[in-house]
Amino acid sequence: MRVTFVGDELSAAGYRLAGAATRVPARGAVGEALAAACAEADLVLLATAQARELPGVVLDAARERAAPLVLVVADVAGNACPPPLAERLWRLLGAGE
Repeated sequence: MRVTFVGDELSAAGYRLAGAATRVPARGAVGEALAAACAEADLVLLATAQARELPGVVLDAARERAAPLVLVVADVAGNACPPPLAERLWRLLGAGE
């Protein structure tokens, strides 16, 4: 299984030690890095800070595809992952707790 991490340099160093390929995009280039990672990997791990740079539609489309699996993961700075899409929708509709 090919794994690619897209995120900050410090987190990427840890993922490289674990055997993953990494991409450290410049600000504003996250979309291109995500597209390239999706083209080459079976599993794409996207750091939270970089996920926040993407338009919601792009991030949701990437996470909803069957392949590759795209997961938003916490980064070394402790940024938490965004809630799952269904949970966000329920909250927006006023049905969440």
